[in-house]
Amino acid sequence: MPETVPDPFAETAPGLSVVVHGRNVQDHLPDLLDSLAAHPLPGVEVIVAAVGDWAREVAERHAPAFTVVPLPDGAGDAAGRSAGAARARGRWLHFVHAKDGLPVGAAPAVAERVGGLPDTVDVLLLDHVRSSWRASGLPSPDGPRLARAGRADLALDDRAALLRLTPLLGNRVVRAGFWRSRERLLTTEDEPFAAYAALLLADRVACLPHPAYEDRRLRPESLPPPTPAERYALVDRYEALLGLTADRPAVHGVLYDLMIRDCLHTFARAGMPDDVAREFFHRASVTARRHRPEGLRRPAGLEGVRRSLLEEGAYGKYRALQSANHARREVRSAARTGRRRAGTRLRALQYRAALARPVDPHLAVFSAYWNRGVACNPAAIAAKLAELAPSVHPVWVVTAAGAALLPPGTDHVVPGTRRYWEVLARAKYLVNNVNFPDAVVKRPGTVHLQTHHGTPLKRMGVDQLPYPAAAHGLDFQALLERVDKWDFSVSANSHSTRMWQRAYPSRHISLDHGYPRNDVYYTAGPAEVRAARERLGIAPGRRAVLYAPTHRDYEAGWTPRLDLAGLADRLGEETVLLMRAHYFYEGTASPLGGLLGSLRRTGRLVDVSSYEPVEELCLAADALVTDYSSIMFDYANLDRPIVVHADDWETYRTTRGVYFDLMAEAPGPVARTQAELTEILTTDAWHDERATKARAAFRRRFCEYDDGHAAERVVRRVFLGEDERTLPPVLPVEDRTPAPSPEEASAS
Repeated sequence: MPETVPDPFAETAPGLSVVVHGRNVQDHLPDLLDSLAAHPLPGVEVIVAAVGDWAREVAERHAPAFTVVPLPDGAGDAAGRSAGAARARGRWLHFVHAKDGLPVGAAPAVAERVGGLPDTVDVLLLDHVRSSWRASGLPSPDGPRLARAGRADLALDDRAALLRLTPLLGNRVVRAGFWRSRERLLTTEDEPFAAYAALLLADRVACLPHPAYEDRRLRPESLPPPTPAERYALVDRYEALLGLTADRPAVHGVLYDLMIRDCLHTFARAGMPDDVAREFFHRASVTARRHRPEGLRRPAGLEGVRRSLLEEGAYGKYRALQSANHARREVRSAARTGRRRAGTRLRALQYRAALARPVDPHLAVFSAYWNRGVACNPAAIAAKLAELAPSVHPVWVVTAAGAALLPPGTDHVVPGTRRYWEVLARAKYLVNNVNFPDAVVKRPGTVHLQTHHGTPLKRMGVDQLPYPAAAHGLDFQALLERVDKWDFSVSANSHSTRMWQRAYPSRHISLDHGYPRNDVYYTAGPAEVRAARERLGIAPGRRAVLYAPTHRDYEAGWTPRLDLAGLADRLGEETVLLMRAHYFYEGTASPLGGLLGSLRRTGRLVDVSSYEPVEELCLAADALVTDYSSIMFDYANLDRPIVVHADDWETYRTTRGVYFDLMAEAPGPVARTQAELTEILTTDAWHDERATKARAAFRRRFCEYDDGHAAERVVRRVFLGEDERTLPPVLPVEDRTPAPSPEEASAS
C-alpha cells in the first residue's frame, strides 16, 4: 500500500467534512441542505459542490455555515466529489449525494466514531436506510452484517462478507489522506466501482452499525434508459475489480459471486435489445470463465442452472429457460385474474381493433379538467395549432352535458363511445391538463403532452403520500403508470419544473416555455379589457375585485371564508366584488346563497363561478383576492395588485402540504382575518410601494417563462418538431408589456 498522505490542516482541521455533491435530482437538494443547516455541529464542516446557478444560490442561503464550491451545469458526480474533497479540511470525508439524505443524529454519530479511530483505519462502514417514492426510512439489509463485524477495526480479508454491503459511497466514510492517495482510482462516475474499490484498497476498516445515511432510490422509469455502453460497463467494472483481488481468495470469491448475481439480474431486465443482450451475455460469460475461483460449487436448483448457462456462454439455452418460466407465470396470472365483465370485454375489443389501424399523423385529441370543455392550456395550444399547423385536426373529449356549451363547429367525442376509443387509439397527439384514462395505450410514434393547470404551491403527485387528506385513496402506482406515458410536460417557471420532476418522477421532457393560457395577458389590448368588463356589467371608473378561493381537502364541501355581503358593503358603491368558487363545487347551489339580494340589483356583488374563460375575469379585475389558489401565479402576469387572505394557513399547510412558505413569499399584502382584509382594501395597502415590491419579486420567480409566446413555442416544438434553439426566446420579465389595467384601458 502507498504511504499515507499527511493532512496539512491536521491541527486545526475539523474532524469530519460532509461533502454534498451531484445534480439536484428531482429537487431533493433543498431538503438535504436544510437538514444539515438545522443541526450544525462543532468539528463538522459542510462542503457543497453545487452544480449550476440554482444549486449555488440554494447553498449560499446557508452561508457562512456551508462552504460552496460552484460547478457548471452538466458537471458529473465524480467532478463534484473531487472538487468538494479538494476544499475539505476534515480528517475524514463523508460523500453525500444531493438526491440522498442524512437521518437525524447521523452526523454526530459519525463524527464521534471517526474521532476515536486511528490513522491505520482507512474506511468506516455505516448502516443506512432506504427511501423511495413509496416509503421512507426502510431498514437496509446491511445492519446485521455490520453488527456481526463488531467495533474493532479489521482487514477486509478477515471478513470478506463486508463486500456484500450495498455499494454506496454514502455508507463509507473515508480518511482524507487515504482518499487523496487513491483519488485517481476512486474518482469515477461509476459509484458502485468507487464504493467497492475503497474497500478493496483499504488497509483496515471499521464499522458503525447505526443508520447514518439515507439512500433515496429513484424510479428507474424516471431515469434515462441505459445505453449499450453503460450496460457493458457493468462487466468492465467487475473485470477491473477482480483484477485487484487475484491473490486474495476469500475476497475474490465474494466479489465473483456479486458479479454473477449482478450480471444475471441485469440480463433479466426487460427492454434490452436482442443484439445488446447477446453481446452483454457474451462479455459476462468471458469474464466469468476468466475469473472463476478454483473449486467453486454452484448453488442448487434454478439459480445453479442459470449460473452454469452463463459460464458456458449458452445464450440460446438461457433465453429458452427464460421463455419457459415466463409462460408458466402468465398461465398462473390468467387463472387468478379470471374473466372480465362483458362490457369491459366489448370496449377492449373495440379499442384493440382501433389500435390495429395506423396512427393518424394529422389527428390530435384535446381534453381539459376531466373533459369539462375547451379551456386552459389545451385550448390555447389548440388555437395556436389552427394558426401554425392547420393540417392537424383537433378533436375534443367532452362530457355529454358539456357538449352543448362548446363553441360552434367544435369536433368532439363523448367518453365511452365507439368514436371516443377510435380517436384515442389513432391520434398521434394527445393533449391534456390532467391525465387520460389508465386504459389508453401509449403507441409507438404518438406524443403525449401534459400541460398541467397551475403552478404548484400545494403538494402534488407522489409528494401527497404523507398527506392522506389530500391523497383521498389515490392509487399512486396507477398515477405513475399514467405519468410514464408523458413525452412532454409544460412548465411556467423553474420552480414548477423542479416540482414536476419531483412529484412525477419519469422520463418526460420539460418544456420550459410558459403556460399557453397566460399568453392572453400579454396579447390583449385596451379593447379586450373594456369588452371583458362590459360583458360583466362593470361600469367605467368602478373598481372590480376578483375573489377566487381554492378548495380545502380537509373540508367535505364549500365553506365560506368571508362574509361577502359585509365585505361588499364596506368596500362601498364604487367597488364590484366578483366571486368565483372553485370548479370542484360546480353543480352545487350558488356559493353566494341568499347573499345577493339588493347587492345583486346594485351590481356590487356578482357570482362569476360559472363564467368562462377565467382569463377574461382576470383581465376585467383591478385586483385579485385569493388564498392558496394557483390563479395568483397567472394573475401576477398582469402586474396588478394581489391580496392573500390566509385565515387557515397553518391548517392548510399541515393537511395539504406545501412547497414553499406563502406567508414569506406572498405576491402582496397578507390578511389573516376579514377585518385585516377590509383594512387593506379600504386603504392604500393593496397597491402601495411595499405591495408593488412583493409583487415584483413574485413575478420574477413565478412568471419566469410567461411572455405571450408560450403557445407558439409549444406548437412549434411538439407539433412541428422544431429544435428548441430555433424557438422564440423567453423575454426577461422587465422587458414584457402586460395587458393594460382597466384604468389604462378606459383612458385609451
